[in-house]
Amino acid sequence: MEQYREEQNMICPRSTTPLMEMEQEKKKRTPRILLIDDDSAALSALSRTFRLRMRDIEVDTSISAFEALSLLKVKDYDAVISDIKMPGMDGMQLLANLHENMPEIPVLLITGHGEHELAMQALQEGAYDYTLKPIDRDFFVASVRRALQTRQLLRLVQEKQQALEQYAHSLESQVEQRTRELMSVNEAKDRMLSMVAHELATPLTSLKGLLQLAHRRLNHGAVDKVIRDIETMEASADHLGVLIQDLRDAIHIQTSQFILQRDSYDLIKLCQNVLDEFMVADIATPCCLDQHETLEVNIDSNRIRQAFLNLLSNARKYSPKGTPITVTLQQQSTEVCLSVTDCGSGISAEHLSHIYEQFYRVPNSNVQEGEFTGLGLGLYITRAIVEQHGGHMEVQSVPGEGSTFSIILPLPQEEGSAAKTFPLHITWVVRII
Repeated sequence: MEQYREEQNMICPRSTTPLMEMEQEKKKRTPRILLIDDDSAALSALSRTFRLRMRDIEVDTSISAFEALSLLKVKDYDAVISDIKMPGMDGMQLLANLHENMPEIPVLLITGHGEHELAMQALQEGAYDYTLKPIDRDFFVASVRRALQTRQLLRLVQEKQQALEQYAHSLESQVEQRTRELMSVNEAKDRMLSMVAHELATPLTSLKGLLQLAHRRLNHGAVDKVIRDIETMEASADHLGVLIQDLRDAIHIQTSQFILQRDSYDLIKLCQNVLDEFMVADIATPCCLDQHETLEVNIDSNRIRQAFLNLLSNARKYSPKGTPITVTLQQQSTEVCLSVTDCGSGISAEHLSHIYEQFYRVPNSNVQEGEFTGLGLGLYITRAIVEQHGGHMEVQSVPGEGSTFSIILPLPQEEGSAAKTFPLHITWVVRII
């Protein structure tokens, strides 16, 4: 909302009068005028008049048009007042020079009595105003004030124009950026839809084929084979359920509907339960080392379980048969670190920065035989779960040697007391067979 108001103010500024804007402008800078006359006495008298009657301005003087042009190159003037009749370069020539090179500066000319035609010519050639000698000081001071107001208004117009141009350029850049983003999103959406269609079709095709096969085998009385077919169908159905749940979670994350149900839970018990489930699937035996403490954390146990299983599944998916998956749980000051280390092919540095993106798969990564591929949402969802808990994830990977993914979660601290500390370090080893 604040950004919208700022943008609207740039396009439609708050209603102010020119005098109000000039007062604001005066606070920024003091107007400066340049007086030019080859008559030193007349120049001094005129300078004194402006200093006495216009205390809110700065006055510079010059005895020739050439000297005045030099001053104009190094100083910013709001008005130039020059005598017409001067040796070398006269006031008309100076006016022509300024009208060509600095047309925004108002020029007022002073001419002798009876030289109305010369004064009219000056107006036609761009002079802001003129006065005749002897000078009517009240009239001339009022004329200079109008010239300064005109210059200040012109400055304001130029500033507003520059602001509008900058804003237009900013809008154009934003539109280009949004267009690029939309094109990228559309491309990603097309890739995602293609991937989802392919991944969902695979288990469905498998289910359909197994059902047809089971029907034929039942007709021939091959009950044992039908039982194995049903087990395979259950695995395909489970995989299909995982894919659908990942898509649902990704949508909830994007729409800020990913809600945690947090409670106090023993993280050591959670890890052991997840590993028990994981072992049953892989018919492996864990090795639990060190002490059996309790570690109470404030978490959504179902979501942390999901995140932990995602890391274990990835490790199993990309680890050669017979290699170990090592799980460590360590307390680090006010944090707890749950790490999963595999002996897989590892991830190169160029791909590490993308692994948490939606639908991203590391190119040329080999999934072990019998393992299902996913949609590339596992790590995206895992990081979202961890960050919703106020934690973060870390990864270390060496190509050809394996990877370690770590979930870092904050430990609860009681008000007015230090966090419980003890040397907690538990290791589980699961061997893929």
